[in-house]
Order: sequence, then structure tokens, then C-alpha cells
Amino acid sequence: MLRDLAYLFYPVYCAACDSPLYKNERLLCTSCRHELPLSNFHNVNAKKIEKVFYGRVKVENTCSLFIFRKDSLVQNLIHNLKYKGREEIGKELGKWLGDELIQKPDYQDIDFVIPVPLHKKRYRERGYNQVAKFGIEIAKKLEITYIDTVLKKKSYNKKQSKRERLRRWDNTSETFSIENESLLKNKHILLVDDIITTGATIEACIQALKVIPGIKISVAAMAITE
Repeated sequence: MLRDLAYLFYPVYCAACDSPLYKNERLLCTSCRHELPLSNFHNVNAKKIEKVFYGRVKVENTCSLFIFRKDSLVQNLIHNLKYKGREEIGKELGKWLGDELIQKPDYQDIDFVIPVPLHKKRYRERGYNQVAKFGIEIAKKLEITYIDTVLKKKSYNKKQSKRERLRRWDNTSETFSIENESLLKNKHILLVDDIITTGATIEACIQALKVIPGIKISVAAMAITE
């Protein structure tokens, strides 16, 4: 009864469509859970992600939870995560994708989960890294360690979402550095991010990481652009 009263006076809203949730719903309303465009990452769309990096950097495996489209529920979801302080979205999406990954043989030899980092200035502005809880929950599902102390963002860049591919790469390359690299020697890591668009940010991270002897890198994202 107390829970019913709490929902009456302090309603919780769907992270994708902003409709009030019923007491048996968590984060997303039932309608949005059915409408969100799952990427079917382990079949056709895994190859689509691999093509983003083909000829640029070597990746072992790639996956995403959703397909990202402009003015979509996925866009609303990630916007609320990044700019509205709704960190619980990252946590829920990490559990969702983690449940898929534990069933896939290609992800059973992962040693560490590492997030694409934010520059410290961006971190202060936002107060959190939007992919942190996403990565933490994936690591829990895989029963491995989440590490955010190795890959660092060196420079602060302006938002890049509307820049063409070449300029985006020029503004992203050489902006990441490695600390405590001995931790990752001969290890297989899962690099996690929110959205894969041109792949430039992930590519820059991999360029920094690949100097570590014996490292293998797989990639997981919340969404990939269509």
C-alpha cells in the first residue's frame, strides 16, 4: 500500500517516452520495451559494426544493444542518460546487454571491461561518465573486473556530433593516453561506449591501447547509428 501511495504522489517516468510507469514497470514502460529497435548484434548487425572499423583498427568482436535513429526512443533514452542525470539508464542497459553476452562464446575470455573515458573537465560538467554504470553491469554479468584507471582522455574537445567524418577524426585522434599499461598486457578487454557513429572515438582509443603487448580488444555499445 505504501508503494502504491508513493507511485500516486511521486510518479516515476519512462526513460524513453516520459510516460508515468506502472508499479510493475522498471525504467521503461511496456510499450517502449517492445518498440525499442534491438540490433540483433550477434547476427547480421555485428558484421555492420565490424565494417565501421574494417581497415582502420583490429577488433576481436563487436556488439550493440540498439539501432540508433534520429528522433527516436533510443535517442531520448541516451539523451536522458547523458544530459538529464538518469544514470540508472546505463545500469539497466548494462544488465540487458550483459545478459546477452554471457550466452555468447566469443565474450567468455574477456578479462576486463574498460569505458571510453571523459576528459576531467567534461566529467566535472556532467558529474559522471555516462557509460560507467553500463560497463560496470556488463562486468558483473561476465564476472570480471571493470577498470577506469588505464585509459585517459588527454584533451577537451567541443561536441562533435554534427561534424563530418574527417574533421571528427582530426579532432579525436591522439587525445587518449595509457596509464598502468602492465595491467592489460596479454589481456582481452571489452571497450564500452554509448553510441557508435563514425567510430572515430573508439578508433582513437584502440590506437592508444594497441601499443600494449598482446592486448586484444572487443567493443560493446548501447547503440549504433543506422
